[in-house]
Amino acid sequence: MVTFDTFKRGFYKGLSTTWLLSKVVVPIYVAVSLLSFTPLLKQISDFCSPFMKYVGLPGEASLALVVGNVLNIYGALGVMSSLPLNSKEINIMALMLLLSHSLIVESAVAGKCGINPWFVGLSRILLAIIAGIVVNILL
Repeated sequence: MVTFDTFKRGFYKGLSTTWLLSKVVVPIYVAVSLLSFTPLLKQISDFCSPFMKYVGLPGEASLALVVGNVLNIYGALGVMSSLPLNSKEINIMALMLLLSHSLIVESAVAGKCGINPWFVGLSRILLAIIAGIVVNILL
């Protein structure tokens, strides 16, 4: 039975989670927004554009993929929210990040479980790229 105490615990847990995610997403959003006023973001996007076109993403989206793969999905969301992506690009990015995110932490966990962390990390990256290419062709 749902009581007021249950509602109160859920409310405070929700606030706590929102605060935790905000501490990751907001600073990254601000950093990427500030980065857009410098030539660095354009240089990164120009360098990555030839590779990113195969998965149907603009060069700027490479920053979100790097942040998602190195840090976590929430950091990638912060970057994505500052980019002008259409629905197709958002879907491709979401799929790629679903398959390949938090590689450092999750590869370390795989290593502790007795699985080769390099194999896990590279397999996830390769699978994300293949999925991105396929979805780009299908959409």
